[in-house]
Amino acid sequence: MTHAQKELSKNDVHITVDDVTLAYDSYLVLKDLSFTIARGDIFIIMGGNGCGKSTLLKIMIGLKPPAKGRVFYDDISFWDADPHVRNRILKRVGILYQRNALWSSMTLAENIALPLEEYTELGSRQVGEIVSLKLSLVGLTGFEDYYPSEISGGMQKRAALARAMALDPEILFFDEPSAGLDPLNARLLDDLILELSESQKTTVVVITHDLSSIFAIGNNSIFLDPEAKTIIASGNPKNLMDNSQDPRVQTFLTRGHSDPKYYSRC
Repeated sequence: MTHAQKELSKNDVHITVDDVTLAYDSYLVLKDLSFTIARGDIFIIMGGNGCGKSTLLKIMIGLKPPAKGRVFYDDISFWDADPHVRNRILKRVGILYQRNALWSSMTLAENIALPLEEYTELGSRQVGEIVSLKLSLVGLTGFEDYYPSEISGGMQKRAALARAMALDPEILFFDEPSAGLDPLNARLLDDLILELSESQKTTVVVITHDLSSIFAIGNNSIFLDPEAKTIIASGNPKNLMDNSQDPRVQTFLTRGHSDPKYYSRC
């Protein structure tokens, strides 16, 4: 167990990133990343384009190993574990991808049933009941037989969330969840994330640069800077906006608006 984990054990640490460096061959993306995510957090990973948010996500969900450092789920070092243990960890994780990644040739019910059929031994009746439940949680009851192309972008996002929740994950990762959504649907998705976090007690990790979402749902965060290639600020996003003295953080969190409280009211 790392020093950071020991310090925050009273907060029930769920994920620890310990001295992680991200690189593509000789190209350094990010370095010396260390942070913890408490159980039940809605944790924001934020920063401008090109800061390495998506690369960090890949390392956290098992798509790319770090050049250095470790990622812990509870007290298990993910990349040091054998493949069987890594797969067991990933079954506890749900992912909502930026472009939804729904299978266009499958109905919504078939999309959501796929992980249940792949990773459980449930019968078709039980799978159907779970599919109906997950669709109801995201407000899509009655859309089981629709194909992704037959519903709106906001509904596709909610359907993808229902699939991410199919296996009752302890942790949900969101990659730019508001991308491609109008402000109303983005706000509805934020409300849904808050509701799921409260009702399901799920740990939520959100990769985003959308200020409205950052302030609406985040209770903790890190800020990645592409020039420093590391974390330059961490904490509650509203506190960072009010108290950070770093002009890079202030510029990002206010977008240069003359009233820095503007976005906290959005």
